[in-house]
Amino acid sequence: MNLIYGVKDKPKAGQIIVFAFQQLLAILAATIAVPSIIGNGMSQSAALFGAGVGTLVYLLFTKFKSPVFLGSSFAFIGSMFAAFAGAASTGAGYMGLIIGAVFAGLVYVVIAIIVKIAGVAWINKLMPAVVIGPTVAIIGLSLAGNAIGDAVPKILDAEGNATGINWAGFLCALVTLFVVILCSVYGKKTAKLIPFIIGIAAGYLVATCFTLIGIKNGNEALQLVDFSKFNNMQWIPDFTFISAFKNIGEITPSYVTTIAVAYIPVAFVVFAEHIADHKNLSSIIGQELLEDPGLHRTLLGDGIGSMVGAVFGGCPNTTYGESVGCVAITGNASVVTILATAILAIIASFVAPFVTLLATIPSCVMGGVCITLYGFIAVSGLKMIQGVDLGDNRNLFVVASILIAGIGGMTLTIGKVTLTEVACALILGIIVNLVVSKKGDTKTAA
Repeated sequence: MNLIYGVKDKPKAGQIIVFAFQQLLAILAATIAVPSIIGNGMSQSAALFGAGVGTLVYLLFTKFKSPVFLGSSFAFIGSMFAAFAGAASTGAGYMGLIIGAVFAGLVYVVIAIIVKIAGVAWINKLMPAVVIGPTVAIIGLSLAGNAIGDAVPKILDAEGNATGINWAGFLCALVTLFVVILCSVYGKKTAKLIPFIIGIAAGYLVATCFTLIGIKNGNEALQLVDFSKFNNMQWIPDFTFISAFKNIGEITPSYVTTIAVAYIPVAFVVFAEHIADHKNLSSIIGQELLEDPGLHRTLLGDGIGSMVGAVFGGCPNTTYGESVGCVAITGNASVVTILATAILAIIASFVAPFVTLLATIPSCVMGGVCITLYGFIAVSGLKMIQGVDLGDNRNLFVVASILIAGIGGMTLTIGKVTLTEVACALILGIIVNLVVSKKGDTKTAA
């Protein structure tokens, strides 16, 4: 695609701050959602700090050549629950989070060493465009339900059952969506580069108007912005390592084994998604990241970044599709922007009013934004198979298997490990591609 700012380009100082804020908005909801889901006193501010530091680590390992932000990984949510469940009687759960992240990071380090020795040719052969393209599309499509669920909120009764659509929230989502689209398509200069900021601001303004009307009339359905969050602002992040070392003496060999079983297999699943994310980003920026700076460097950056992120925030990090989507839509692939975003995330984690303000952005507004973000990820994947001959049934079956497995929500649970639809679709696609490919045949690797 035509980029306005390339990887090595440096926007003006004022623009960098604005662009960084936009990237922060794109990744914020998911980054702070993980500690909210896990509970157990985990800090959203600490997760934001950990994401910022983890991204800095990633940028250093990749020699500032890969413009993507690292945030809290949803793939490890089950593993994190296991860490707390296994230490319920000892209170050593926070140390379990750090140990687990170290195990996951070490998986990446080992794979990185193998890649450094063996190269990446085997990966390109195992996962050619006919496999990786639809898999990237599935990353976006698998998140479609989340985006629409937020964009079309439901009115709930006292028992939590949906009784209808919250039309006010849906309207806010539509306002956000169309403002983003109009800015991206018809915007001039700056407006074209910051469509998410403008879209979220427009949606937030409409949501605030509905909220004020709802407060005045006592209509809870209209109260879309939760201003009560300002009553309990967290001024200083509760870093994971502070709580972890209070109970380090409670760690037992059996608990460490439990953590290893919970984290290590998931790391291999996330490795597959790591490949897909970087293949997608490579197609957007026009530079093969698996070759330069190299897969071994992106793996080390992701793995070590996850360890560091967990030390501070408890959540292992991963490259974010939302960040990739933001790069694709805005045409801004400047690594300087990602660097500024990481620094902004670190600073913001100590500014309680700022973090709280961002946390009050209604999910319906973020739903409107995510329709475009996730959609662009899906389309980026489909663009990868433009050169693939789908008239050849061998290619057709590979793509069809991946799309149906992913869209159909194929997930497999083996013990405590759950293979996500993305992982299942990729694995199935690799197997089908190997089955239908003949030795010396290059069509399926188009």
